[in-house]
Amino acid sequence: MPERANALSPEGQLMKIGIIGAGNIGGNLTRRLTALGHQVSVANSRGPHTLSALAEETGATAVTVADAADGAQVVVVTVPLKNVPDLPGGLFDKAADGFAVIDTGNYYPKERDGRIDAIEDGLPESRWTEHHIGHPVIKVFNGTYAQDLLDRPRPQGDPERIAVPVAGDDAAAKKLVRELVDELGFDTVDAGGIDDSWRQQPATPVYGLRGGVAEITEALAAAPEERPAAHRF
Repeated sequence: MPERANALSPEGQLMKIGIIGAGNIGGNLTRRLTALGHQVSVANSRGPHTLSALAEETGATAVTVADAADGAQVVVVTVPLKNVPDLPGGLFDKAADGFAVIDTGNYYPKERDGRIDAIEDGLPESRWTEHHIGHPVIKVFNGTYAQDLLDRPRPQGDPERIAVPVAGDDAAAKKLVRELVDELGFDTVDAGGIDDSWRQQPATPVYGLRGGVAEITEALAAAPEERPAAHRF
């Protein structure tokens, strides 16, 4: 296996971050993270030449999907769920030691993804993604409006600061991601492990909710276990 780069993850340290997917969420995360000084590589399925405008705007480096995680301490996977199985093998072979993977994905069976039997049978969406990419994920920003990443960051303690749920099984990776979300200007609520991440899937009370820590915590607790019919195939 290729030698990994050294990880730098203490709070406040600048990091190398790979973003796979340059849609609304991926593009705005690229804008915010580069503005904060992080070294960002961004990739999409169409190739680096289609990302020249975003790279010029932000200072990010446009790369192939296969190279997006190289040396990265954080890798953001923000592609349509149906495209997750198409991600290349060995994607994380050159990532930094102790790297974290952020999953922003959602299952939209009727609108985009078609039927995925395991999810229809109750497997949390992010657990399905883990199975395909071969690495634990931290689920965050899946229910966040992309424009809010640009318009709604607030400093700690601001009464208008909104919070987002963060689910994941790896305590160290979750800590790293929560620190990064805080740096981006949002509070976080620990939403449990990936087996609990159904509480933040589409059509749950927390999905798309612009609220503080108390409101997000209450919404997570109120999530119904059965997926609504509108979000089943």
